Amino acid sequence: MPPRRRQQTTSTPDLNEAARLADRLQQAGYTKRDIARIIDRDPSLVSQFYTKHKGVAFVPALRQVLDAVTTGGITDIPELAALAARHTTRRITAKGTRARVRSKAVLITPTGTGTGRVAAQAIASGSTRLRPLIAEAARRGLKLAFTVRVHRSGYVMPSGSRTDSPGIRRDVIQRTDHTEERSYGSAATGGFDAADFAQRVDAAGGDVTAAVQQWLIETGRIHADAHIVHLEVRTWRHR
Repeated sequence: MPPRRRQQTTSTPDLNEAARLADRLQQAGYTKRDIARIIDRDPSLVSQFYTKHKGVAFVPALRQVLDAVTTGGITDIPELAALAARHTTRRITAKGTRARVRSKAVLITPTGTGTGRVAAQAIASGSTRLRPLIAEAARRGLKLAFTVRVHRSGYVMPSGSRTDSPGIRRDVIQRTDHTEERSYGSAATGGFDAADFAQRVDAAGGDVTAAVQQWLIETGRIHADAHIVHLEVRTWRHR
């Protein structure tokens, strides 16, 4: 289904080419988060097209994507992402070498142990840096657990409830900002299949925050209007 049309953004002369192309994609109905998914980067980078004049390496890809949208009639984000990947090149430094880029948050040891954490800003943009970690865990057939921090009033069950997180140490961590950290899944209790959770993330359009929140709501652990302010994902190999 084509994205909903958004109010047009007026380009200004001081924007770089990446920002101008991003503007035109937003005029076509895509959000900055959509554009980030298309180029397989964090949404904060798209914002830096405007604030720090970044994005030179993505100009060829964005041109191809814009052309596909405006003349080819392609609107599916995964299809646009595949197109962008074929036209994304690494930036060249002043010395003529390829620029270094920060790797994604995927660090899983040969034994399957991996951890990824995000806080408020990354959570607001969907915790996308955790998606590769979950996808890699799914590929390896690993188990997964997570810890969330939510305002105390957002939880349905009382602190330390055995129904809330059975078999897990129930020393709930309470913060001075009236939030609580609670863990779901562990090596002792078996955790969750990473493949199942990866499917949830895919169904949420790659939004890890939304996938976790939906699970918590579906299982009656948080209220529908509760907001996650901290998220940690852990993986291991089931023995």
